[in-house]
Amino acid sequence: MSQYQAATALIHNIPVDPLTGAISVPIYQTSTFVQDAPGLNKGYDYARSGNPTRAALESLVAHLEGGTTGAAFASGLAAIDPVVKLLSSGDEIIAVDDIYGGAFRQFTQIWSRFGISVRYVDTTNATNVLDAIGPDTKLIWLETPTNPTLKISDIQAIAGIAHAKGCLLCVDNTFASPALQQPIRLGADIVLHSATKYLGGHSDLIAGVVVTANEELGAQIRFIQNACGAILGPNDAWLVIRGIETLPLRIAKHNENALRVARFLQNHEAVSEVFYPGLASHPNHDIAAKQQSGFGGIVSFTLKTDTAEAASGVVCSTKLFKLAESLGGIKSLCCHPAQMTHKSIPAERRREGGVADSLIRLSVGLEDAGDLIADLEASLGIVNRKAGVVSLVGDAAL
Repeated sequence: MSQYQAATALIHNIPVDPLTGAISVPIYQTSTFVQDAPGLNKGYDYARSGNPTRAALESLVAHLEGGTTGAAFASGLAAIDPVVKLLSSGDEIIAVDDIYGGAFRQFTQIWSRFGISVRYVDTTNATNVLDAIGPDTKLIWLETPTNPTLKISDIQAIAGIAHAKGCLLCVDNTFASPALQQPIRLGADIVLHSATKYLGGHSDLIAGVVVTANEELGAQIRFIQNACGAILGPNDAWLVIRGIETLPLRIAKHNENALRVARFLQNHEAVSEVFYPGLASHPNHDIAAKQQSGFGGIVSFTLKTDTAEAASGVVCSTKLFKLAESLGGIKSLCCHPAQMTHKSIPAERRREGGVADSLIRLSVGLEDAGDLIADLEASLGIVNRKAGVVSLVGDAAL
């Protein structure tokens, strides 16, 4: 469908059911499939190994990313697992320093026990990646934009470095989504999504997807998916497909609202720094403009009163921005990463990665931008008050 514009191709790449003509992908709620003879089937034998609803999603996301193979998993963290399982004990990962807390926890507390080490570097400068690569380095791990400080890395430049050194490049494309950025087209070997976020888009499911640039890597990922079994169920696969149907429309509105919110925050007296790659002041704005077709719906900012208590006061006083884990849904959310999504990262390590104690992350939704700005205007007044500050607890790191 290369002759069509992206939005048209997306919609019409979702297949019509060949058996009934159903225009919506059917939910194949089954554990097994009747065979004509031992080993002779209609393409499916057991739902862990393959399911038509899940297969439709996997094909769709692979198409959106310009890859060959998709594999859907029960969560974004479950999608990280098979990528790391491509490695062996003694191998090393070079990872972005401002990394998602759940990925950091998995790398440091799970994979380190199996002899896989991780080195964290500031990947916004591709030279740092080149300098960090050693004889044991087998995988470069990027988030771009990062969670939560929206750092941007030059995918094409780092892909060239990775391949020259015999390394794989995996890009977590959750924040941009394939509506704004296709890392495989820029040289990445693997793309990963928490489909919970923008692909699903409605805060009603948990899912992850891995897409590979070539069939050989895809076969390895699919083997691990089948062997280890952390698959996505057909109901959630169907929900992700339904979410993707409106992805370009939603992302366009997320972009528009987020830019307006970022510009408002940039001029607010209580705000110290705003992190949004759509602002010309963002240090990686030019790279983002080169490799993305828009700047996304996430805005982060720090307060001049740089304390966790001040940030708690703001996020606990908003009305439209709901205090919650996760992001990418149609309703606006806010969170305090130091006490929520990135709590599993030691404080010193968080600060080194740019996650200040007062940093607040906004997932800007589809509400009226003026209403969202008014909500933030009212809540930011809390930083000047001494009473009523709420301290958050827990370590969900989602």
